[in-house]
Amino acid sequence: MVAVMNQEKKIIHPLKFIMYIGCASIVMIFAGLSSAYLVKRNQANWLTYNIPIIFFYSTAVIILSSITLMLSRRAFIDRQMKQYKMWLLFSVILGFTFIFLQYLGFKELWANGITLTRNVAFSFLYVIVGVHAVHVLGGAIALLIMYLKSFSKSRKNYNQIYIDLMNTYWHFVDFLWIYLLIFLIYIG
Repeated sequence: MVAVMNQEKKIIHPLKFIMYIGCASIVMIFAGLSSAYLVKRNQANWLTYNIPIIFFYSTAVIILSSITLMLSRRAFIDRQMKQYKMWLLFSVILGFTFIFLQYLGFKELWANGITLTRNVAFSFLYVIVGVHAVHVLGGAIALLIMYLKSFSKSRKNYNQIYIDLMNTYWHFVDFLWIYLLIFLIYIG
């Protein structure tokens, strides 16, 4: 009987399973884009570019947002709801700040003549970082919704699964951005 109970504890929550499948799919998308980038960069007309410094600032912001989200999760687990909301709000603000800094980085690229259609190298940059930005935007919106729901008076549900899912996804897009930045600096 104990063995059966232990086995039941090892069953993964269906939402976590879906999250892992989604993250694996995203990894496949970026693996394909990275592979295509590596193949295309050997073309004679490939132009190099410098990554705007603001992308490094945005990296610090998204890393900080992961830390605040971990603190939010810890506060939720400890039932410190005031701190949970505070750290979650910081995560929301930092998530949208990351997106804004990315926008400023692309604005700088555009001003320097690195436009979407000028060269295939530039197109890849916009597509790779743009696809990541869409995933971060979705995560930032989900963070905002979680924050707004934390004020709901109609229900007091202390189910940890949603904050766990958000942490998994947010850390995933965080690490994905770090990979992309390193890839674009050293391979690009």
